[in-house]
Amino acid sequence: MLSFDDALGRVLADVAPAGLERVDAALAIGRVLAADVLAPADVPAFDRSTMDGYAVRSADLAGGPCRLPVLGESAAGGAWPGALARGAVTRIFTGAPLPEGADAVVMQEDVTRDGDHAHFARAVSPGTSVHRVGSDLRAGAVVLAAGTRLTPFHAAALVGVEALRVSVARRPVVSIVLTGDELRDAGTPASAGRIVDVLGPSLAALVSACGGVARVEAAVGDDRDAVRATVRAALRGADVVLTVGGVSVGDRDVVRDALEAEGVALDFWRVAIKPGKPLCLGRSRDGVRVLGLPGNPSSALLTFVLFGAPLLRALQGDRRPTAPRFAATLSSAITRSPGRKEFVRVGLDWGAGLLPLATPLGNQQSGAFTSFAWADALAEVDAGVAHLDAGATVRCFRLQEV
Repeated sequence: MLSFDDALGRVLADVAPAGLERVDAALAIGRVLAADVLAPADVPAFDRSTMDGYAVRSADLAGGPCRLPVLGESAAGGAWPGALARGAVTRIFTGAPLPEGADAVVMQEDVTRDGDHAHFARAVSPGTSVHRVGSDLRAGAVVLAAGTRLTPFHAAALVGVEALRVSVARRPVVSIVLTGDELRDAGTPASAGRIVDVLGPSLAALVSACGGVARVEAAVGDDRDAVRATVRAALRGADVVLTVGGVSVGDRDVVRDALEAEGVALDFWRVAIKPGKPLCLGRSRDGVRVLGLPGNPSSALLTFVLFGAPLLRALQGDRRPTAPRFAATLSSAITRSPGRKEFVRVGLDWGAGLLPLATPLGNQQSGAFTSFAWADALAEVDAGVAHLDAGATVRCFRLQEV
């Protein structure tokens, strides 16, 4: 069996963006930039005030308290101010351009106005309360780098440099193949031995959340010919095919045979993790990547989180395809059988401590989908560890950051 790190390395090997397209910046949130966004000009484009007050030449106030005439006014969006005469000041408002010659702003609370004159109690340093030209960005500077997944917090930067259309990676198309005689769709009549398919909708939602386009094939029973036909259809026009179930060694595990029959070369099919050992990776003759997930709900969701999500992010050129890890403190002990790296579903409490508190959820069974609904994060327990005491430090990653 492959280790987790080796398996992830193989999943992400030789992955490149599936293609590029230009989109309106307003529609690009959640997409991954395929090219750097550059500043076409200095930002800000001119020296401007960060306060309501008086634009001054700092040298005129160097001698301490003084009384100077107020000549002119500069308001945001108003007429461009004239040059500031030596020994005079200009009334100025937040965001307004500094008049030529001014190099500081004294906020109005520190000034006493006397008709057409202003009293200043102390000297001021050059640059005080001034947003300098180019202090945010110089012309040609990288605003956002290729490989950045755009969030709403990037919108202001895009609009600020008038990047109204941007190059982004094409969304990878992901076909989802569900197998098993026992499956039925939610809302259809229940019968003995049949279980509701929870993975089709869940995986489709995860694919969408990771920036992919989900294409769920009709569920198929444990029949070799039927599974092979479904795999054949799923491969057409897809960048990735996710299969669910049928990749283990049971008599009715027919997916692996169907994949090989359709020309999918398998790289590996077992990984030393818990849950989720029966996982396979392959590639078709046309380069479609195939990820075979286990059939149990939690195992399938976990293996998608660990391998499928990074693959989809990498296919979009995301510079950070894996979720960042952080340290947490266990609230209760973990005792387990060593041998495989385990990913424990935990809740998080961001209390007053230096580290968040991670509480293992009660049901860690591979078939328990509810624990993923209730979990905040996954805690990693190394393969050789049999016991961790309460208070031990563990590495975690948040499910929302996948």
